[in-house]
Amino acid sequence: MTDWSRVEHFLHTDPADVGCDEAMAVLEIYAELTHADPASARVRYPGVAVHLSQCGPCAEDLAGLLRALVADVADA
Repeated sequence: MTDWSRVEHFLHTDPADVGCDEAMAVLEIYAELTHADPASARVRYPGVAVHLSQCGPCAEDLAGLLRALVADVADA
């Protein structure tokens, strides 16, 4: 990958990407669906799935929510 292709890749936004605001608005619901059935979360919220695959900070928030869900199940 050349330097210019890296820049192009960095600047490219998938048209299906809903962005941080919309992803954050449904992230708790998305996390619960992901915890129960990851495929159903991606099908129900495809734009959020795309966003989470491209946005590290939002993906980290999802990972934190998933860890909390696992801890809740373990404590129950």
